[in-house]
Amino acid sequence: MKKKNLLYIFADQWRAQAIGAAGEDHVSTPHMDRFAGESIAFDHAVSTYPLCSPHRASLLTGKYPYCCGMWTNCKIGLDETVMLKPQEVTISDVLHENGYETAYVGKYHLDASEMNFHENPESGAVNWDAFTPPGERRHHFDYWYSYGAMDKHLSPHYWKDEPKKEEGAKWSPEHETDIALDYLDGRNKEKPFCLFLSWNPPHPPYDLLPEKYADRYRGKELVFRGNVPEELRTDEAFRKKFGEYYGAIEGLDDNFGRIMEYLDREGLTEDTIVVLSADHGDCMGSHGLMGKNIWYDESIRIPLYIRGPQVVKGHSDALIASQDHMPTLLELLEVAVPDTVQGKSFASLARGASMKEEPEHAFLCMIPGMPELVEEYRKLGLNNKAFGWRGIRTKDITYVVDNGTSPSETQRRLFYDNKKDPLQLNPVELDQQDAIAETYDAVIRSYLRKTRDPFLL
Repeated sequence: MKKKNLLYIFADQWRAQAIGAAGEDHVSTPHMDRFAGESIAFDHAVSTYPLCSPHRASLLTGKYPYCCGMWTNCKIGLDETVMLKPQEVTISDVLHENGYETAYVGKYHLDASEMNFHENPESGAVNWDAFTPPGERRHHFDYWYSYGAMDKHLSPHYWKDEPKKEEGAKWSPEHETDIALDYLDGRNKEKPFCLFLSWNPPHPPYDLLPEKYADRYRGKELVFRGNVPEELRTDEAFRKKFGEYYGAIEGLDDNFGRIMEYLDREGLTEDTIVVLSADHGDCMGSHGLMGKNIWYDESIRIPLYIRGPQVVKGHSDALIASQDHMPTLLELLEVAVPDTVQGKSFASLARGASMKEEPEHAFLCMIPGMPELVEEYRKLGLNNKAFGWRGIRTKDITYVVDNGTSPSETQRRLFYDNKKDPLQLNPVELDQQDAIAETYDAVIRSYLRKTRDPFLL
């Protein structure tokens, strides 16, 4: 039987609400909307740890972030090396062993930052960036056109198999889409392919995008979510960023359309499982915040649309999280899921059937990881990994135990009724002895045991 291909396309810091098909944010994404109508949409998909490296590690390994060593971003300045270790089993390792040609294009952010080891790396990588050489750290991605972490969207660089930078002459999503299409053209047509395409925008800097997209919302009426404070709505600097965020997403939509057109033209649509997703969201002014790493829906909820052979069209309200992507995709590809995986397969739902033991909760987490914060805890003899916040998302509620990101902060428990309060404006602060708190603390405690998380509950 002919094996199915896998094309996984994901953007950085793209929230679930910011696609036309979601019917929430006022952004124009006609190509993605068409695709969404041909897919199963997981409307409650969440990022377990809404930060770049932790989600990406879970995506590839099918494990919780803490369990694959990714308790924060790959970065410099820590006293331990945070990276996806070679011994972890990834979806690319599994598919390589099953005869797939595998490829990775775009942002990786799972290898150790080179400046942890060399003041002036031969590759020219600086700060959090990294050249990942051929070998076990690539986890059997055969074709490689990637970088670690850099945010120069208009002047991107990449590495292949040598520590010599290759400069991209276009906006990074346009350039990476060119590379992905070239790869698909030149691949071994006798083998099934697995291609991961990772776009960095709409991750900031928001203003690093082509003028044709930056201009889309300039001077136009902007429609904000109901939880964006009034003072931001009239702030010109914020309004500019807001419009650029949407403009970047419209640029992604154009490039997504190019890829879908290619699949149709080359007769690959019927044999290819295509995924459109993101690593985490962006508050983009909601609750007065920018960015991610917080428990609000704008941060944790991500787009997740899957189209392919035997995949039904429609919507699912199942709680699928970062570690569930890998087993779900392997089962859809009819490839055995390794026993290292902690996530669940949602393939039966994607095929239109029921799921045995569908999860009632999705576990959420964040650990203080900036070097200055880690040092603050260490000076007091504290383990920073016991702090931050942990929580759960059900279809109806969000519950969070927040230990803060500084030793001076006190613990608090927050409960959100997302049915009655979908914008999460009115949390109820609970005492530890409250019956609701005790119920959900027990759920969090079960995840802490499962992941050997030292969080102080």
